[in-house]
Amino acid sequence: MPELTARNVGPSGIEIAYECFGDPGSPPVLLIMGAGAQMINWPEEFCQALVDRGLHVIRFDTRDAGRSTHFPDAPVPDFAAALAGDLSTASYTLSDLAADAVGLLDALGVTGAHLVGSSMGGMIAQMIAIEYPERVRSLTSMMSTTGERGVGEADFSLFAELGAPPQDREAFVEWQVRALRLAASPGFAFDAVAAAERAGRVFDRGYDALGIQRQGLAVVATGDRTERLRSLRVPALVVHAAADLVCDVSGGRATAAAVPGADLLILEGMGHGLPRELWPELTGRIGEFIHRAETVTA
Repeated sequence: MPELTARNVGPSGIEIAYECFGDPGSPPVLLIMGAGAQMINWPEEFCQALVDRGLHVIRFDTRDAGRSTHFPDAPVPDFAAALAGDLSTASYTLSDLAADAVGLLDALGVTGAHLVGSSMGGMIAQMIAIEYPERVRSLTSMMSTTGERGVGEADFSLFAELGAPPQDREAFVEWQVRALRLAASPGFAFDAVAAAERAGRVFDRGYDALGIQRQGLAVVATGDRTERLRSLRVPALVVHAAADLVCDVSGGRATAAAVPGADLLILEGMGHGLPRELWPELTGRIGEFIHRAETVTA
């Protein structure tokens, strides 16, 4: 299916760019990407592998990313103030991002979906499960955390020399490849050609440096979800990378410990990304989990 746009989505009435793959009659899977990432960061082949496992896949751009609505007139995020308790520059929270996603499901006529969220997308998926449990058939939280301080934190020292993303396309692509290489999986070869191709597409579709900051501040403004996660009663799979430098593996362990009955899968050699070599295992485990959850939630 070609890329489409849903209009007047959710309580905020925004536009959401999305794509669907596979048979609409198959169990629906909503893929949710992380901060600053776009729906194309779920590779087409990865989506097709899920389709081949009997699933209907929906991927989309969150607000402030890609071709969905951006908020250029919002306050410039002040992280230092936010961490000190002043959230006045936060334009929205994870609850708003969750409402956007549920609004997209409404627009598509999907009453309940299996959620697969990566990084901040995992946090959005968690929030949907917390605030809209009747819309969730299962929860897969990947490379994510609970919001509790001290777990799932990034090793920012490795990214200190990157600097701000350039505004020029060619320079941005080079910058993005360097950033992705730093976060990549040490156990697998880094595909610089594929990374550069996708970085170019990201730039062309609407890269927004301040949008990433607004999304990041939404995470801070939402706070710790641990106690609310303990209330979930939904089949849950937590996937994390043993070598994740952007979201430490402690975040995955904390998520699995908080969600009752959650399965925990930790993948050796994997960093903060989706290395091609692991697509068969990842899509296989996710597909198997979702079909098992279908028998529980049917």
